[in-house]
Amino acid sequence: MIQAKALTKRYGSRKAISDVSFTVNKGEIVGFLGPNGAGKTTTMKILTGYMAPNKGEVYLDGVNVFKEPFTAKQKLGYLPEAPPVYSDMIVEDYLQYVAKLKLCPKKQIPQLVESAIKRVGLQEVRQRLIHNLSKGFKQRVGLAQALVSDPEILILDEPTVGLDPKQVIEMREVLKQLKGQHTIILSTHILSEVQMTCDRVIIINEGEIITEESLSALSQKMRAKRQILLRVKKSEDSLISALKNIKGVLSVSKNKEVFTLDVEPEDQVNEKVAQAVISSSCGLIELKEQDFNLEDVFIRLTGKQV
Repeated sequence: MIQAKALTKRYGSRKAISDVSFTVNKGEIVGFLGPNGAGKTTTMKILTGYMAPNKGEVYLDGVNVFKEPFTAKQKLGYLPEAPPVYSDMIVEDYLQYVAKLKLCPKKQIPQLVESAIKRVGLQEVRQRLIHNLSKGFKQRVGLAQALVSDPEILILDEPTVGLDPKQVIEMREVLKQLKGQHTIILSTHILSEVQMTCDRVIIINEGEIITEESLSALSQKMRAKRQILLRVKKSEDSLISALKNIKGVLSVSKNKEVFTLDVEPEDQVNEKVAQAVISSSCGLIELKEQDFNLEDVFIRLTGKQV
């Protein structure tokens, strides 16, 4: 449904993205992740035809975005990071205006607008000025304009940015309802949002795709790497040596009285680790397996905190 082929974009001498290629299948919702400056927004602007690449091609449902822009964009709904709304318009009037801009059939516009309003929960504010709406409702209006032509493809750039926790939850519920009805690329910094709504993730760093996998495959990959967290009353150099000598322990890192041990996935080393602490008289406070989540994967692959 969405194909990006060898996309490269330069700003002067700096490469924003380099040979970015990926595919999103029909009905999928894919999380597009990366630290600030990684190239996410540049990629999304190219996918939507808003910006041309220096090299590469984009196809939406088999249609080349730059050779047949009119046909391609009829298949697309786009919510940029800053919602493209006119603050001096009433919500319903604005959505009717957008539907006309998108050349929706005139007889279908009332039905399309009504559907967009209901799908994103704008019923109570449909006759209010956009200027007077909260940030959360403005974001919903932005999503409604992307949906109003009932496109096959949605590209959403940070749809929950700037929202409070309650508004994030509400927006997440809206996104869940869209799942399966549209092919969606979702760019976000909220990793829990990706875990709850997406089928697959694409992670970009320094302008290059570094992984493209399903969440289940990433989870399986991380389960193949075990990590033990060890907390003691006092830290001794002799304890570090003892831990490193345990069969199955791959590495030991230390931060004050907290140790992190990377261990072989199949080795049962917990009892040996506990015995090493007791023998060293360092005082065992806590020993537990570390759970990996998408944030752990993100940090390991990009070296960046979110």
